[in-house]
Amino acid sequence: NPVSSHLSVGSRLGSARLAVPPRHESLVLLRRWIAGGVCRCPVRLDGKTVLITGANTGIGKETSRDLARRGARVVMACRDLTRAERAAEEIRRSTGNGNVVIRHLDLASLYSVRQFAKDFLASEERLDILINNAGVMMCPRWMTEDGFETQLAVNHLGHFLLTNLLLPKLKSSAPSRVVTVSSIAHRGGGPIKAINPLEGSADVMCPAPPGSGVSSFSLHPGVIRTELGRHVHSWFPLLGALLSAPSLLLMKTPTQGCQTSVYCAVTPGLQERSGCYFSDCEEKDVAPEGQDDVVAMKLWEVSARLVGLTDAD
Repeated sequence: NPVSSHLSVGSRLGSARLAVPPRHESLVLLRRWIAGGVCRCPVRLDGKTVLITGANTGIGKETSRDLARRGARVVMACRDLTRAERAAEEIRRSTGNGNVVIRHLDLASLYSVRQFAKDFLASEERLDILINNAGVMMCPRWMTEDGFETQLAVNHLGHFLLTNLLLPKLKSSAPSRVVTVSSIAHRGGGPIKAINPLEGSADVMCPAPPGSGVSSFSLHPGVIRTELGRHVHSWFPLLGALLSAPSLLLMKTPTQGCQTSVYCAVTPGLQERSGCYFSDCEEKDVAPEGQDDVVAMKLWEVSARLVGLTDAD
């Protein structure tokens, strides 16, 4: 009897579902919660140009893949061109978009940033989306060729200079967007009183002038399984060992981690929220220190002086 057979199968499946250990269901719910928000916007980017720093690995690579899948011309700005080309070729194959290119950029070098911007402005017709994604964390106290602590140079000063140098192209391509990957770690900082406290800071400053047609957003991508934490093992071996095992359970995948970057890059109408901070594809509150306009202006002025940004730029 087909009906009774169907009911019998349904009953067995129902029993099987009820037999799933509660701890497994809890694990599924935990993984869904950790995964966070998902960008479900179907917007295409055909004819648009996107520039992503640190795009050869982690969430930068997955952001590049997502935007390439939407038809954009994706420029992957990376320090290691060998790894960048491997990542770009994989993205070309997986998306069918051959318009994915690599360019050399070392954010720890102001000379490299200026050279990159000069070449980009001369060779690219437009820049619709700039995603400041590259970053380092808890690295040894290395000093750059310009005399800056490496984390400050890469995470803040390099991107600050890059964005300002590319503003002419962003303005001419308006409406355009600047998306800066920051961190919820900015809530752990205190008021900025000098340059030294900026070391290791999470950048929530959005460098895009109002009225320019350029929207700017910062975001926390989540805690993600990427190479960003590679220096944790050298600083705190025991902590690194403890984190390595549960990380598969307690951290987002790079694909999950890129969702808010993509959300800020493509969601229609978001320009009305320019200057805001996002996480899990939703607007979130910034720490009080991040809302101080006077401190922000001082930080801007000091940053401009440190990178040698002038009116001529």
